[in-house]
Parts: sequence; C-alpha cells; structure tokens
Amino acid sequence: MGLLRTILIIVLVYYGLKVLARIFAPFLIKYAAKKAEKRFGGQFGQFNGHQNQEKPKREGEVTIDKMPNTKTSNKKVGDYVDFEEIE
Repeated sequence: MGLLRTILIIVLVYYGLKVLARIFAPFLIKYAAKKAEKRFGGQFGQFNGHQNQEKPKREGEVTIDKMPNTKTSNKKVGDYVDFEEIE
C-alpha cells in the first residue's frame, strides 16, 4: 500500500509541475528576453555613444586610428642550393 501511494504522489507531482510549467513558461521567457535585450542594448548604446563623441567625418574620408606594427624581415635567410635529379 505504501509503494502504491508513493508512486501516485510522484505521478501527481510530475503532472502538476508539467501543468505549472506550461502556464508560467511564457512569462519566464518574456522576462528573460527583456533582461537580455536591456543588457545587450546597454552595451550597444555605450559603443554607439563612444562613436558619436568623435568628430564627424565626411563621406569618403579615410582615417587611420592605429599604425600597424612593422616587422623587419631578414631577407638573408640562407644559401640557395641548386640540385640536379639523379636517374
């Protein structure tokens, strides 16, 4: 009798949670989407605000913010050895 009662309680709890999840899931998803939108929107706003603080650029104007590191290469790597195939 105790085993049957335990199985019945487990089944009822399972279906109860399933029904509650079906009711509250849309609200939880909307809440999570709003939080993510607010977080990502804030980051985008900071980035966009940073760009607007710079002086306005005319269309077609090219500016270089950072010069690339120039690497000096050593052209004398080694001696060239000519070879012939042996048959």
